[in-house]
Amino acid sequence: MNTPAQPNRLIHASSLYLRQHAGNPVDWYEWGPEALTRAIQENKPILLSIGYSACHWCHVMERECFENAELAALMNRYFINIKIDREERPDIDQVYMEAVQAMGINGGWPLHVFLTPQQEPFFGGTYFPPQRWKQVLQGIAEAWTTRRKDISQSAQELTRHLQQNVWPGSSQTDPSGHYIAATAYQRLTSAIDPRHGGLSKAPKFVLPAVWRWLLGYGYLTGNEEAFASVILTLNHIAAGGIYDHVGGGFARYSVDEKWFVPHFEKMLYDNAQLIELYSEAWMVTRNERFREVVYETAAWLEREMTHPEGGYYAALDADSEGEEGKYYTWTFNELAEALGTHAGNWADFLHVLPEGNWEEGRNILFRKPGQPTPANWPATRQKLLNCRNRRVAPACDKKIIAGWNAMTISGLCAAYRAFADPWFLKKAVACLQFLQNHLLKGGHLLHAYFEKPLPIEGFLDDYACTIRACLDLHQCTLDEHYLGQALQLARKVLANFGDETPYLFYTSAGAEKLIARKKEIFDNVIPSSNSLMASNLLVLGYLLDREDLTHRAHQMLNNLHTLTREEPVYMANWGLAQLRMQATRCDVVVHGGDALRAELQQHFHPFVLYARASESGTIPMAHGKSASQTPAVFICPNNTCLPPFNNTAQSLQQLERLARSFREN
Repeated sequence: MNTPAQPNRLIHASSLYLRQHAGNPVDWYEWGPEALTRAIQENKPILLSIGYSACHWCHVMERECFENAELAALMNRYFINIKIDREERPDIDQVYMEAVQAMGINGGWPLHVFLTPQQEPFFGGTYFPPQRWKQVLQGIAEAWTTRRKDISQSAQELTRHLQQNVWPGSSQTDPSGHYIAATAYQRLTSAIDPRHGGLSKAPKFVLPAVWRWLLGYGYLTGNEEAFASVILTLNHIAAGGIYDHVGGGFARYSVDEKWFVPHFEKMLYDNAQLIELYSEAWMVTRNERFREVVYETAAWLEREMTHPEGGYYAALDADSEGEEGKYYTWTFNELAEALGTHAGNWADFLHVLPEGNWEEGRNILFRKPGQPTPANWPATRQKLLNCRNRRVAPACDKKIIAGWNAMTISGLCAAYRAFADPWFLKKAVACLQFLQNHLLKGGHLLHAYFEKPLPIEGFLDDYACTIRACLDLHQCTLDEHYLGQALQLARKVLANFGDETPYLFYTSAGAEKLIARKKEIFDNVIPSSNSLMASNLLVLGYLLDREDLTHRAHQMLNNLHTLTREEPVYMANWGLAQLRMQATRCDVVVHGGDALRAELQQHFHPFVLYARASESGTIPMAHGKSASQTPAVFICPNNTCLPPFNNTAQSLQQLERLARSFREN
């Protein structure tokens, strides 16, 4: 049996999450031929355990079960035990998460699935306390001995279910974009918490695509209530404990309906999307608190999450010193020690109580929603940050994931457009350069980097997010080099991820063959890879005048009218792409006048595309505009360009008139 003095084979893993289990007495394997072959040779079931480094309940189960010598002995005797980092192998996680959900069990992490030696699932669950885990291990071991035939039959049936990718066929009708969007809006608003924002249930995840859809819908329809729902939600999130008021950045979700108590892990993908969302919301509202959130969150990324070459790390743990949230919470005395004689006023501002507002006398900092920020708060915040920096910090998972980094590029680009601050663009360009230097190999994208590129081919979301990042950088700079990169990657995707349907597989044709090859449709905290690609193809098709690309995007979008209308929460990014498809097409060609373009982009026009006037470039709408005097802005609704404008006020007036409407059906 392994002991902490004799690490198991996970000590050599690239994954921080796997290395965290290297001292367990469990005979852990990584996923790979060694473990899978041994399962077949010894005819033992596989125990698949999936989690990630920042997962609080993963750590709890490790302490309670995997460090327990008695339970480890049962695992080693009866099973081939495989540990998986879901962030390194989302393809495996995707298959077996669906399997557990098909068993009628709510998904989540840690995820535990029992498989036949042929990798077919037959039982699973999430977190198990020690006594229950012992019962499960003993029960599965006995069933494997006495009811092997039943298990095999059940596993084969479930595997056949997993191997089905059922996709909607072509719509029988072409419903009005107004009708689809209006119905989705009605369903969505009925689910919004009117007091605290967000969706009316706990735990509460932010789901950025939902609020970006509402911003787009409000823009096209002039529906001020759509904007109001977003503003309500973002004010409460920025005030709640889910936001780190001292250090910046957001935790993954709130366990309550008031955004007060977070699970304290910070994930790159949440913060990337929230930088984008708050930047867009600032364009609509000019709300100073939204600007503060963007700058504070970007500063946190720079301070704690940035690789020296410009990439961004994956996550910060929820726990430090074995306790969840210890790093982020304060006793009244700790606040008083940090701030001295002024502590009382700041305790009121941050709702810090002598007896604590959370557990064991500790306080989660929060503010009153919509409350203006005092002028001396930045200096006070720095004092608190200096004090907190002396604590034992949560572990940082320093793997760099292609798709999450690309999402960060898009977030930084949105901040650049909103605030015209070149710092954001500089960081976005540096991040893309990191991806190009380390994860783009021979035109193929790799999934992740930890001290070196990991030999895992990029998944569809890696490609889709990177294509979008290139498109966003093109819009910020009007440099067609980025557009060319986006097109090159899109060609790879269409060649390697597709089949006869409009939709794309999550894994490439050359990836490791699992028991099922899945297609991802539903949006969640991260938008689905297919919805991202549909939007990418639409934008590429518009800019390059490529009917083949727009046709593919229309196929993907039109087949999903019913789902988008009926399930707006989990189809929000599809809905956003459909809004672009239904919006009045309005493009802007800029001849000279980068300052004028930057001024225009500080206003919220989410479906307007920009290009630089050029006679030799790849964007057809940019041709024939170079002879005019500079600076000049050509506004082109529905592929017909108006005479040029040379000032911001005139250009904005025309954009407001032309771009904020649904196209006539």
